[in-house]
Amino acid sequence: MALLVMMVTACAAKDSKVLITYFSPTGTTKALAQDLSKATGADLFEIEGAQPYTADDVNLGNREARAFKEMADKAMRPELKAKPDNLKEYDVVYIGFPIWGDAAPNIINTFIEQNDLKGKTVIIFSTSGSSNLTNSYNKLKQQYADLNLVEGTTLKRNPTQEIRDNVIKTLKELIPAK
Repeated sequence: MALLVMMVTACAAKDSKVLITYFSPTGTTKALAQDLSKATGADLFEIEGAQPYTADDVNLGNREARAFKEMADKAMRPELKAKPDNLKEYDVVYIGFPIWGDAAPNIINTFIEQNDLKGKTVIIFSTSGSSNLTNSYNKLKQQYADLNLVEGTTLKRNPTQEIRDNVIKTLKELIPAK
């Protein structure tokens, strides 16, 4: 991994200023975002709810969990704890999240709607136990047709180091040259 990080960092940002944002109530997406940041030299911003998400909130085995309630109400927009202060500085913004019910969690919609992403390349990536990113990406692309959204990839549960490195490499290669 260290060699890959050094190789990727050497050609990192292609002269674009990059921000990696992520929603990660369990820490899985956060770990991927941190690895991507190391590989690209990009800044990090954690998307958090004003009301923090607990393990019970995201227990997808419990139909009464907050995650299920939010998935059932597509119009729900959970309040954000904070927004990035300097979003204007960035050319590329990654948005990472766990896939819930074949879609991005509603807090991702809150983030997109409350931040000016027009004119930026917005690269979507996810973590999931079984789902692929395509359906989540397509839903976001339909909702936010005016944004330059780019489909990234998904890191599935329990990846080997080689798979993890390939996901990082794939995501890094999506940064456009300025």
